[in-house]
Amino acid sequence: QVQLVESGGGLVQAGGSLRLSCSASERTFGSYAMGWFRQAPRKDREFVAAISDSGGITYYADSVKGRFTISRDNAKNTVYLQMNSLKPEDTAVYSCAARRGGPSRLRNYGYWGQGTQVTVSS
Repeated sequence: QVQLVESGGGLVQAGGSLRLSCSASERTFGSYAMGWFRQAPRKDREFVAAISDSGGITYYADSVKGRFTISRDNAKNTVYLQMNSLKPEDTAVYSCAARRGGPSRLRNYGYWGQGTQVTVSS
């Protein structure tokens, strides 16, 4: 059972930056692909970014490409999402997720965190 805990959310002005962290309890964290998803009010959960177990492969949603960067530190059992040039439309609850196998843009992850709120003011 993988337990995931996100942190780093908050309120930021448009154009600002935040770095989200997701810490995993699993000692074999390095064997899981990780993803970040977000859900805005009255909208479906949507893919943001994903990274392979080694960190060598990354995927991004078109809406965040060039502004967000996903990375991981397997020694610390942590995956990060650096968010720059934030826009009001980035406002959502951001959740990390873990899965065996390769990274995925789909919601086919077996383990999910509770999420952290990101609010971008205009």
